[in-house]
Amino acid sequence: MIPLLRGWTSVQRTAQNNMRLGVTLCFVAGATNAGGFLAVGQYTSHMSGIVSSVADNLVLGQVGLALAGLAAVLAFISGAMTTAWMVNWALRRNLQSAYGRPLLLEALLLLVFGLFGAGINVWAGFFAPLTVLLLCFIMGLQNAVITKISHAEIRTTHMTGLITDMGIELGKLFYVNRLTRDNKVVANRQRLAIHFKLVGSFFVGALTGAVGFKTVGYVATVPLSILLLLLVMRPVLDDARNWIDPH
Repeated sequence: MIPLLRGWTSVQRTAQNNMRLGVTLCFVAGATNAGGFLAVGQYTSHMSGIVSSVADNLVLGQVGLALAGLAAVLAFISGAMTTAWMVNWALRRNLQSAYGRPLLLEALLLLVFGLFGAGINVWAGFFAPLTVLLLCFIMGLQNAVITKISHAEIRTTHMTGLITDMGIELGKLFYVNRLTRDNKVVANRQRLAIHFKLVGSFFVGALTGAVGFKTVGYVATVPLSILLLLLVMRPVLDDARNWIDPH
């Protein structure tokens, strides 16, 4: 299995590998988002709602809640910044694991999220806010990876843009070209198929994460961590081997 996954996170990219990685990361994002909601009662993958909640809470005089929302946004931004730092640092050194390193960090942080689970129920007032920040950081970290790899063509942690693009292509698909044979409205079926795959993967991931969390609790993050580790293992090992024996 590992040889088959080798190119998914390597520096040499293909459209097929971008799609495979995008679908996989959509699944992870969906599972993490759904599991995180059951854990702390808040979705952490999309910033639109959180930014709106900051404005709402400021108007309602809930300054503490507004600051908490602002902290979540900053955590997401910090995650994206961390990916940019890690990827650019590795690319300047010609490392094959440049895109895999942020995902390796994500895998480790998901394990931390699992460990936080034991403390959330006991010290909810302390661990729950930290968990929200951790999940927002993870979502920013992951979304920046696939955004950078695909040159902003694929997003994995929020579905608004994908579903909007899906609606646009569906509108073209069902448009009736009756008035003229020239300048026909034609849907990009390949692009539409990509959107369906990404949204479907996120939804299946959300179902899996919700069922897993409800059934086994925070341990449900372990398979997600293992999946990410499998994606990045070969490039990371190749770089380690080259560092030990550069010849």
